[in-house]
Amino acid sequence: MGDGPPTLWEWIARNWDTGRVGSIRDLLGDHLVMSLVPIVAGLLLALPLGLASVRWRWLYQPTAGVFNVIYALPSLPVFMLLISVTGLSQLTVIIPLTFYAMAVLIPAVVDGLGAVPEHVRQSAVAMGFTPLRRLVQVELPIATPVVLAGLRVVAVSSISLVSVGALIGQGGLGMLFTRAYQNPFLPPVIVGIALIVLLALVADGLLVLAQRLLTPWVRARRAT
Repeated sequence: MGDGPPTLWEWIARNWDTGRVGSIRDLLGDHLVMSLVPIVAGLLLALPLGLASVRWRWLYQPTAGVFNVIYALPSLPVFMLLISVTGLSQLTVIIPLTFYAMAVLIPAVVDGLGAVPEHVRQSAVAMGFTPLRRLVQVELPIATPVVLAGLRVVAVSSISLVSVGALIGQGGLGMLFTRAYQNPFLPPVIVGIALIVLLALVADGLLVLAQRLLTPWVRARRAT
């Protein structure tokens, strides 16, 4: 090697696992945690709120309105406001991203359940299904494609928005961007963008696969 700056692959080899905080491997792990937790938590919280909004229709508009306002808030100022409560921790990023996820998933749950034909519900009742069994075995499976479509949007946006947290020291792979800004050097930017895009593609692909496995009748309907 010469005395010039390292090539892209040399820089990756040197910084992938340095044994210190801030290696590419550590940042990738942090990014996964701060993006996956809001996706899962958002879904778990959106499901009961969506079900309640379907059960009591008057609840949907105020709930959707509140979460639409939250979704419109820029992430960076929200992170900064939360610092006084959660400190410079991963929770400062995870909490707002969970609310952003709920803003997308609550309408997805409501729309998905609203797409269940009434005659299907009535048939389940006629067959003696209890409300819980009808929900689990009939309504939720039919609503799955709509919910998973919302989840795909949430997954990609969460993986992207985590990088904004780098401005408060909790950005996962976004820390590579601040590092490149402070010491102008292109490889960290290339690696950060490539890994974030790769994570988004993998997450989206897994959700598409999950949809195929959970809704085999959709493929069968398209094939006929």
